[in-house]
Amino acid sequence: MGLTLFNSLGKTKEQFKPKNEDEVTVYCCGPTVYDYAHVGNLRTFLFEDVLIRFLEFKGYKVKFVMNITDVDDKTIKAAKNNNTTLKEYTNRFTDEFFKDLQSLNVKEAVKYPRATDYIKDIESHIIKLQVEEYCYERNGSYYYAINKFSRYGNLSGLEVNNEKNKTRLNEDEYTKDNAQDFALWKAWDKDDGDVYWEGELGKGRPGWHIECSVMSTKILGEEIDIHAGGVDLIFPHHENEIAQTEAVTNKRFVRYWIHSEHLIVEGKKMSKSEGNFFTLRDLLDKGYDAKNIRFLLISSHYRSQLNFTFDGINQAKESINRIQETYSKILECKPEIGTNTEISIATKESKKAFEEALDDDLDMPKALASIFKFIRNINKYLETKQVSEENKSEIIDYFETIDKILGILSNKTIEFDDGIKELIEQRDKAREKKDWKRSDEIREELRNKGFIVEDTEEGTRIKRN
Repeated sequence: MGLTLFNSLGKTKEQFKPKNEDEVTVYCCGPTVYDYAHVGNLRTFLFEDVLIRFLEFKGYKVKFVMNITDVDDKTIKAAKNNNTTLKEYTNRFTDEFFKDLQSLNVKEAVKYPRATDYIKDIESHIIKLQVEEYCYERNGSYYYAINKFSRYGNLSGLEVNNEKNKTRLNEDEYTKDNAQDFALWKAWDKDDGDVYWEGELGKGRPGWHIECSVMSTKILGEEIDIHAGGVDLIFPHHENEIAQTEAVTNKRFVRYWIHSEHLIVEGKKMSKSEGNFFTLRDLLDKGYDAKNIRFLLISSHYRSQLNFTFDGINQAKESINRIQETYSKILECKPEIGTNTEISIATKESKKAFEEALDDDLDMPKALASIFKFIRNINKYLETKQVSEENKSEIIDYFETIDKILGILSNKTIEFDDGIKELIEQRDKAREKKDWKRSDEIREELRNKGFIVEDTEEGTRIKRN
């Protein structure tokens, strides 16, 4: 069947066919670096990570670009409030963003363009829009006339108000109730302080929307395979990107628009006033592991609303432990001679089920269900020592395959410090002496230190709690 994706432009699943057979161009809207990314942002970035990983898994060469918005109303205001320059302020939060991506094991983009590095290109694009009569100037600011673009609203389903006297908005963001002409270039005012550029458009700075149109086409070309982001960006940001870009190129800007749904926290909309606004740092400070957070954020379907809860993080931890435990058992097991064809068939079928689930619009819940079904089956064979050398190799390959997408497993055996080693030795000696009371006491002590003890026919097995 091959990969199908839900295209927001048309609102239907479509067979994925990139412009070029072997290479896929992907542009994702990155952070506005005025603060730390919150868990809602991180959910979007992790959905995009799964998308990139799966495209590579399918054999495509992916050219993935994510922008950094380092000039807009929010960044200027935040820098001013913190008595620092725009560059110093945004550099700080750009660095923090990259730390988050590294903690969450997100694959690097080939490029992270910053809006401030593309000012001349932005000015040039706006001038082209003016020549084509999609743009007009008022009091030093330049606006896009949305009634000039006949396809405006196709992505969001919005009906355009074609009245001549529409309100012009000089804001970088506005709500769905205000589908009006938007600023491409904003004339300098005192609130901008020392943030401005002077060129053919006069003293000012770019609007938010034009930045992505210019950076994406400059790096990836006039026709892009996939443009991804959160559903909150469909209107106005992505709608405006289409209008700004296609008015100049006269080409289809993006083949597939892919959007992830909102995240709520403990059943409520995330907000600082509700006390449920969390960054990755907040969660790490509470003692949660980034790997478990990653798993929770990718575990639901990207087009379904995710209810982020602390119980959910704990459940994610248990799920990872189940997968890791079986993977570790396979790595450590002593295989039997011969071949078990039942295991070979089960392994191949599970790998196929995993891929087919993700082929169907990245259906992660179905993909995960196939993994846990496989684990239940394989554990039965492990318990009865029916795994052959060939089976072991096939199963290891299976876990390495799924982890190319999940990014959560470790193939390293647990390393113990001297204190833990001493406790394990003491417990083994107690068991030899049939001192079950002391054996149980040490088991509990190890559990409190984060380790679970299992007694098997092959000896004591230790795994992380």
